[in-house]
Amino acid sequence: MNRDPSPAAASPETRIAALARSDKWFLGGLDGVVWAPPFPQWLHRPGFWDPAHLLQHEVGPGFSVALVRPDGSDTLLRLATRGTDGHEPDGAEPRRWRPGQLVATWSDEQGTRIEERRRVLPGGVLESSWRVPGGLAGHLVGFTAQPAAATDAAEPTDGGVGWTRTVTDRRGQELVLRAELAGLVAPAWRRIVPSEGRAVPEWRLSPFAENGGGPSGGGEATTDADAGVGWIWIAIALPLAETGEDGQATIRLTLRPHGTAARHPARAGSAWASFFGGFPYFRCGDPYLDRYFDYRIYGLGLNRIEGRWGPVRHPAIAEGPEYFHVPITYSAQCHMMEMRWRRGGREAWGSILNFIDNQNPDGSFHGRLYPERLEGTDFYHANWGDALLAVDDMHPDAAALARSYEGLSRYARWLTDARDPEASGMFTVTNHFETGQEYMSRYMAVDEEADVAGWRPRLRLKGIDVTVYAHQLFRALGSVARRVERPGDEAEWRRLADRSWRAIDERMWSAEAGLFTDVDGRTGERTGAKAAVGFYPLLTGRVDGARLAALLDHLEDPGTFGTRFPLPSSSVDDPRFSAEGIWRGKRRNCPWNGRVWPMTTSHVIEGLLRCWRAGSVRAGERAADMLHRFVRMMFTDGDPSRPNCFEHYNPHTGRACEFRGIDDYQHSWVLDLLARGFAGLHADAAGVEVRPLPNGPARVSLGPVAARGRTVAVDVAPERVRVTVDGERFEGPRDEALRVPWAS
Repeated sequence: MNRDPSPAAASPETRIAALARSDKWFLGGLDGVVWAPPFPQWLHRPGFWDPAHLLQHEVGPGFSVALVRPDGSDTLLRLATRGTDGHEPDGAEPRRWRPGQLVATWSDEQGTRIEERRRVLPGGVLESSWRVPGGLAGHLVGFTAQPAAATDAAEPTDGGVGWTRTVTDRRGQELVLRAELAGLVAPAWRRIVPSEGRAVPEWRLSPFAENGGGPSGGGEATTDADAGVGWIWIAIALPLAETGEDGQATIRLTLRPHGTAARHPARAGSAWASFFGGFPYFRCGDPYLDRYFDYRIYGLGLNRIEGRWGPVRHPAIAEGPEYFHVPITYSAQCHMMEMRWRRGGREAWGSILNFIDNQNPDGSFHGRLYPERLEGTDFYHANWGDALLAVDDMHPDAAALARSYEGLSRYARWLTDARDPEASGMFTVTNHFETGQEYMSRYMAVDEEADVAGWRPRLRLKGIDVTVYAHQLFRALGSVARRVERPGDEAEWRRLADRSWRAIDERMWSAEAGLFTDVDGRTGERTGAKAAVGFYPLLTGRVDGARLAALLDHLEDPGTFGTRFPLPSSSVDDPRFSAEGIWRGKRRNCPWNGRVWPMTTSHVIEGLLRCWRAGSVRAGERAADMLHRFVRMMFTDGDPSRPNCFEHYNPHTGRACEFRGIDDYQHSWVLDLLARGFAGLHADAAGVEVRPLPNGPARVSLGPVAARGRTVAVDVAPERVRVTVDGERFEGPRDEALRVPWAS
């Protein structure tokens, strides 16, 4: 048996430290404010000059920091170079990242090393903290330049300088912020200077450099017609003589929506440790799997949103950094699957409750939730039914379940009325964006201009993916109806689920393709387009026999879906297939004509896992093999110390879409698949079952898992499995399902 990891080895601090590396810089405060510039221009300068994001709103410039001598000149700081032996004297690297902080070691003209620690703290605080050697005279100066046309009310505050800033997102929606640049001690001086020219984080090019921050000539700030042209430069100076015995000085830029109260920031280390501490520990000895489990926790934390952003009233997870940093329906299903592994399940429930709280009058959901107003939110289909049951299995909440049932019932009736008015049991896709999967042959099969129509509702494609989603939703509602005291609804939901299954089974299976396919809503004919969504019926648990064998054949065939890295979004033999994401001669940002998308791969492995639990050994073997290769794909250059999670990958080489810069994109549920696949742990209302996938790691430890108010841990060995429930141990053969009911 595996021994339980020691408390020290499994501590949140140790797990966080183990993720350290020198090639990352993304920082987040676990509340909706992140500093994750995809292609930073000023990473080689102190501070945070590259823009941050408050949800989807880009805010920049941030601020930089200079060490200013008494004569007004600045100390030339460069990232510390390695010694002649290739190493720093203390073994450190010039820049070192781990979740929650980025430490940079700077060197001045004399070779003196000065350490800067950058963090994003809860409450919208970007913090640059410096440990300055004794004997240095002058000031630590934080400075910024804000666009004059978008900046107002810049004025001194108790700790520094505050101002109002208006930012605009990609869709033209404005958000008014209140910002403050301040230190933890009273500044020696502060300055506000309007200026023409460029805005770069170089002290020598700032308007303060000529007099070292002393009084500025020229009278009061301009009020003439060009007052909105150029920049508002702001600076605060902390005296180095007052850094204290530890030589530490700190400058912070705080960003918050205008009109909201300032929040005292929590300590970043404690916030991240608390977040990690809510998840179980996973170890199997495979460096890729072990590191990826904890790296995934970091990604969820980076994209965590606190429930205090207007319509976003519950904690949840954003889809990714930059303009993806908002709740989005298509990825909410993934976040529910993964966040149920965190103690309490607040973010898991919040990921659905936010959308229900803001449900449209017709019963549909907004595709995205913005902090200021819900306009231009679009619409995405999602697998709400499976996600709801998954969260309820581990964190039952009667009130949340009842609210979810009512909201999803309204959504299901809208889906039936608006997308299947002919009662076919199949559901219509009206444009190629609303599935979250654009640029594919599956749409061109019914409309040769499907890829140029944008979001306009012009398609009549009965989608296999959205029909499976509907089937799972109806089935979930049917299973929940009695529990929420709506037993009269149960028959309706079961009838709708059966109708959808008959349509999937009888009308959407293509014997020629050996795959489930979409149906042309105009003619009722199958399109025959082979896409990864054709495997989604595996989620129903109702595919077996020859059809299951045909699907598994495809997953093993390199000529269709059996590529080196699983699995291409469109079949290799599709006439529009491109491993590089080329569509109509152009490399697209989000192509689905052959790239590997972790979202789709998660769906397919999930389906195989369900078939394994239903008795298909071959499906279990395929799931284990795909999960191994899937995780290995998400490491830069195959380096086990450099995990990533980009939007999509090349199915032959595993190369990520690094040109997009959108790393740590939470569009899949890898953590959940590792816990249920290789550790084999499944929890529901009846109890726990341990049944690891065949051909998985020889030894796996997972725990402690918080499930339904109990504490569970799993150990998998080559021949035996053991599960501990609230301290009581049970074990059995590895090749048989070990079931343990909850104690009454």
